[in-house]
Amino acid sequence: MTELSTAVLLPAFLPGLFLGFSLIVAIGAQNAFVLRQGLRNEHVLAICATCALSDAVLILVGVSGFASAGARWTWLEPLMRYAGAAFLLVYGLRSARSAWQGGSGLNPADREPGGLLPALLTCLALTWLNPHVYLDTVVLVGSVSARFAEARGAFALGAMTASFLFFFALGYGARLLRPLFARPTAWRVMDGGIALVMWAIAVGLLIG
Repeated sequence: MTELSTAVLLPAFLPGLFLGFSLIVAIGAQNAFVLRQGLRNEHVLAICATCALSDAVLILVGVSGFASAGARWTWLEPLMRYAGAAFLLVYGLRSARSAWQGGSGLNPADREPGGLLPALLTCLALTWLNPHVYLDTVVLVGSVSARFAEARGAFALGAMTASFLFFFALGYGARLLRPLFARPTAWRVMDGGIALVMWAIAVGLLIG
């Protein structure tokens, strides 16, 4: 029974994990803020937990919403599947362009230590007031999850796991990663990897 469950759930958990990582590692205001807090060793646990839990809530909303809506409107699943594939192709193209053109490294600015409440409010604003967060978690993850039917929960768990792993690794490993993130070449390599993963998932959606 355990082997059967693993055989069914693992093929859904891993795509969720990889998609979650692909969406979250792109350079953005939220990641820059977490990295900055980690480099300064300020409220790292609270900041990482806030980001990861926010993602988990949004992913759950997306997966649950598409599960109930898909059962009622059968045309919604293929529509969102193709829309998700198109979004992934464009997202991958943007990452590929960033990898090709390159850019500057991420160097957080120094300032005086701040309090916990202002840090949390800033973190929540960067998370919940960013429309791309809803596109990534609710729309994209929700639409891709529809292809996994009864294993949709495992897919969502994979995406949530990626958020927790990334944010805590970024926050607590910031000091070790500082020389790497300061080099533009590192971001180019990362963006290139993101583009390949995005395109691979998009092809899978189109074929499936």
